[in-house]
Amino acid sequence: VQLQASGGGLVQPGGSLRLSCSASGFTFDDYVITWFRQAPGRAREFVSAISWSGRRTSYADTVKGRFGISRDNAENTVYLQMNSLKPEDTAVYYCAAREGNIHYTAIDKYPYWGQGTLVTVSS
Repeated sequence: VQLQASGGGLVQPGGSLRLSCSASGFTFDDYVITWFRQAPGRAREFVSAISWSGRRTSYADTVKGRFGISRDNAENTVYLQMNSLKPEDTAVYYCAAREGNIHYTAIDKYPYWGQGTLVTVSS
């Protein structure tokens, strides 16, 4: 199982970025895919999750209304569209996978992780 997160970078406050999580080595549409983030000196936290079908999504309160998660099962890829970015969104963003359809928010529920991509929101 391999997950690879990409798309991070430096963006000004109010700007947008789209992260991608590309997967291989497993039956992608049997898995929930979840984004977490970890800011310097802070614990890793849940950001957003999407069910295997893409019909059910969930978001942390801190990103609700600004971030959108989607998936393309034909391309084995999940996207995280991040709009109206704030300095407090600065973090390393990780995607994780778990078989099934439950949107767990705890990191210990996810056996598979990507390497992370850094998002920096700064003027």
